Amino acid sequence: MTRPRVVITGVGGVTPLANDIESTWKKLLAGESGIAPITLFDASAYDSRVAGEVKNFVPEDFMPAKQVRRMDRFTQFAVASAQMLLKDAGYEVTDANAYDLAVILGIGLGGLHTLETYHAKLLEFGPGKISPFMIPMLISNMGPGQISIFTGAKGPNIVTTTACASAIHAMGTAFSEILLGRVKAAISGGVEATVTPLGVAGFTALKALSTQHNDEPTRASRPFDANRDGFVIGEGAGLLLLETLESAQERGAKIYAEMVGYGASGDAYHMTAPCDNGEGMARAMQNALREAGIDSSAIGHINAHATSTMLNDSIETKAIKLVFGDHAKKIKISATKSMTGHLLGAAGGIESVFTALALHDEMLPGTINLENPDPACDLDYMADGSKNIACEYAMCNSFGFGGTNASLILKKWDK
Repeated sequence: MTRPRVVITGVGGVTPLANDIESTWKKLLAGESGIAPITLFDASAYDSRVAGEVKNFVPEDFMPAKQVRRMDRFTQFAVASAQMLLKDAGYEVTDANAYDLAVILGIGLGGLHTLETYHAKLLEFGPGKISPFMIPMLISNMGPGQISIFTGAKGPNIVTTTACASAIHAMGTAFSEILLGRVKAAISGGVEATVTPLGVAGFTALKALSTQHNDEPTRASRPFDANRDGFVIGEGAGLLLLETLESAQERGAKIYAEMVGYGASGDAYHMTAPCDNGEGMARAMQNALREAGIDSSAIGHINAHATSTMLNDSIETKAIKLVFGDHAKKIKISATKSMTGHLLGAAGGIESVFTALALHDEMLPGTINLENPDPACDLDYMADGSKNIACEYAMCNSFGFGGTNASLILKKWDK
């Protein structure tokens, strides 16, 4: 069986920086931050009061108002992003190709907005006030489900829920489905909308969120900095259209990059902390390199998981050194969560979009707020801003609670 080549022919999303990818990318390269005080609820009593919120999003621009009322915020993001994705790709879903188009998304927590709204109604008014739409609104698989309904895609319809690695696991699954010949294309990536009272309270209770920069929100997310004190919760979506090269060429589609490797692993170590020697993270990267069939020295750029937590950043640095040895010092590493915050289940989706664009445009995004480098984090994190650098191969990492790790490798499109 000949292995098909898989290429990225479209991108779409909404982010804390902007409500489309083109504007998001420009702001990211300019080093702008999308982190601001929380406005989606009254956070005045919270220790962490900043977030990467999607701003001025109007779901009615993408779907009828009646449907908007029957969707949680995360699903609205998903449907809007999928429409932008297909438009960018010039991909029309027809009777001829509908069964060959999968929708496979990563979603970490699903409809917290809906869950909290109806739990409050239950406590105040009793079970008679619960909407029949509550369950269909809150379940995670309604993200890909509603995309399928709106677009007509009839291939496999799947959600992966693996905490902060959800999106890369989704894209790895989509990649595998195409490699096995089950489908010719897939809408994949991640979506999340958990900037809610319960979401912020839960992560604050874990001591996971930044609390030191409530008065200076844009400085709160500071990956690899010695004074980092936790991640900044974010929301949004990042989707890619994965397609066989044959299908893309038949359509005359533009190609952003080629997907060549996917790796996953488990730590078998702790509920929330990564394995302290970096071995689990390293195996995910090594597995991706093995599938891509390339030496570690071929990687020129990494979009790191880089959450801005004390443990993750130092252990990810250690893992990169384990995998790349002396070459680690030569790799340009971006920590784009410094500008978007941590989109949880959607993180790997938007960061893979950034990785594809970095290869396509030969522009590697910098890292902001890295003012006092942690001695344990001593690689090139591009603290001096974005750079016009061409790379042949780039990696994107995501690691999640439960010790779940995932890495993707993209290749610059060269025909």
